[in-house]
Amino acid sequence: MAEAGVTDICLTPHLLASQAPAGVPPEHDRAFAALTAGEPIPVRLHRGAEVMLDRPLSADAATDPGIRLAGTRWILVEFPRLVTAETVENALGHVVKVGLLPLLAHPERYSSCSPGTAWRWRQAGARLQVDATTLLSPRPRGERARALLAAGLGDILAADNHGDDRSIATARQFLESQGAADQAAALCERNPRAILDERDLEPVEPATTRLSLGSRLRHLFDPDEP
Repeated sequence: MAEAGVTDICLTPHLLASQAPAGVPPEHDRAFAALTAGEPIPVRLHRGAEVMLDRPLSADAATDPGIRLAGTRWILVEFPRLVTAETVENALGHVVKVGLLPLLAHPERYSSCSPGTAWRWRQAGARLQVDATTLLSPRPRGERARALLAAGLGDILAADNHGDDRSIATARQFLESQGAADQAAALCERNPRAILDERDLEPVEPATTRLSLGSRLRHLFDPDEP
């Protein structure tokens, strides 16, 4: 990641809201301590979590800086894939009520996601984090991801790396090849930095993209590709 130009990584291990009503569990603290006690890493590491809102986030959990992105008011949240748009909207509104700023992970994964529903989620106080590699998928979730960017509703891109080779560079290079270099910089650099600095995120201009025929064929004949 450092070789690709990444300067900061926000670590977001999965966490169920129902299993951590008071915040991050002790094993998260121990894992981070073990990681930072090793050899120096050529990027800055920040704490966080990807919180599955299987129940409303408690007020106690909201006070734990370890559950928030780099200790800011931003919190990365997700839902089960088949969640309804109304459930997402209500849950995001509750996160705002307990004093946090919700960043919705991979909204394109949810079948209820559309530009219209994404607009309502943003009106509820959320901002949207689109998966970088999904942006190149010809599958419905890839179509939803591209539709979000085409409508100017995406706020940042993330690798969603789970110890594999997924990289934010995938989407950045794709956007630059489509004439959307400024949008790529906003999604990959400026808005992520604004989150770490706890500043307002800038609006990202719509970016209309198209997959090449070769990309569509590769995914057609390789079902394991994201």
